[in-house]
Order: sequence, then structure tokens, then C-alpha cells
Amino acid sequence: MTLIVGFRYLLSSGAFALATRAVRPGLYTGLDKQIRREIAWSLASAAIYGVPAGIVAWGWQNRGWTRIYTDPHALPLWYLPLSILLYLAAHDTWFYWTHRWMHRPRPFRIAHAVHHASRPPTAWAAMAFHPIEALTGAVVIPALVFLIPIHVAALGLVLAIMTVMGVTNHMGWEIFPRVLWRGPIGAWLITASHHQRHHADYRCNYGLYFRFWDRLCGTDRGIGDFADPRRGERAGARPPDARNSVA
Repeated sequence: MTLIVGFRYLLSSGAFALATRAVRPGLYTGLDKQIRREIAWSLASAAIYGVPAGIVAWGWQNRGWTRIYTDPHALPLWYLPLSILLYLAAHDTWFYWTHRWMHRPRPFRIAHAVHHASRPPTAWAAMAFHPIEALTGAVVIPALVFLIPIHVAALGLVLAIMTVMGVTNHMGWEIFPRVLWRGPIGAWLITASHHQRHHADYRCNYGLYFRFWDRLCGTDRGIGDFADPRRGERAGARPPDARNSVA
């Protein structure tokens, strides 16, 4: 499972990095060293993600421990989209609160600073986590399959959405149409424009898929721009550090 997770990361991030080179040539110029670091951390995270994923696969195929089912008629068809939404909502809730906790000074300094060392983030930064942070992210979906019934195809779609959103939110440009992220739907969904603000300001926009928790808790600061933060650093601006990262 570690190999599968690692391959999925290399395939998805690599594909979107190639798209970036085609659509935004030069955007990642000068970031070769950073990208190598992002890939190294991400592959280490893949090893951590692979362990609970392997346990789930083994428990499903050999023991029947999970709530994953294969017969599409085992539950009403209307439950298929509902199960996807339940998984995304539960994952988003877990991510928001653990992510916000990681912006406390000590957890930030120990773990989350690894992810924020990507300035600006690239398509390769989607899984660039310290092992502690990787562990908090690796247990969510595996835990849910023991609690909430889901068809195996719906689970595959959840994992695909998780992968695509994780990569596209870090690319440094908007891949989705303006009508999506600037329109009414974008007021509740997170895309690169919203997450870019988090990487610039640190103390806002903690969500993963939806803006619900950010809006409810007053941490939504709207969308950001894609100005290269390295310009500010060259001009003498100091990037945020752990002391500034209090949630």
C-alpha cells in the first residue's frame, strides 16, 4: 500500500506539475531544491499513509471488519452520494481542527513548519508533511471505513477528490474556472485561491474542502493572490514563524 500511495502521489503531483509548466511556464523557476525537499517529505508521508491503508485493505478482504460494501443494492442508491458527502464532511472537520491546532506555536515549530517551508508551495507540496502531521492525516479515512458504510467505488471517488484537491490547492494558480471559485459555489468550496491565503497569512483559512468551519469560527479571510512570497523576502520582509501562528 505504501507503493500505491507513493505512486499515486508521483502520478498526480507530476501530472499537475507538467500542467503548470505548460500553462504557467516559469512559475516554478528557481524552486528545484525546494521541490526535491517536497518530494522527499511526501514519499516519507506515503510510507506512513500506507500503513493504515494496508490494515484497512487486509481487514476488508480477509476479515470483513470494515463497512465497505461492493453490492450497489446493499443500501439505497440515494445513500451513495450521501456517503461521499459524509466522508468529505468528516474529513474536512478533522482536518480543520487538527490543522488549526498545528498552528499553535509548539506543534507548528515541531511539525507543521515542514509544510510551510514551501514558499511558494508547488504541486509537489501536497504531501510534504512532517511524520507527526502525516500521521494525523493518515488515520482519518481508514477510521471512517470502520464506522460509516460506503461502497468501494464511492470510497475510490473520495480518495480521488482528496488527492486532486490536495494537489491543486498548492499549485500556485487556479486550475478551476473563475465562475467556480468566484461564484456562489466558491463561497463554500476551497480551491487554490482560498488556500493560497493560508500559506501567505498563516492564521486563517484552515479548511480542506469546505469553508464551513472557517466561516463558523471566524477564520475565513477570503481568497488570496498568487504573488510570489519570495519577492517580499528579497525585499527584507520576514516570513511568519511559529510565534505568529497562534490559532
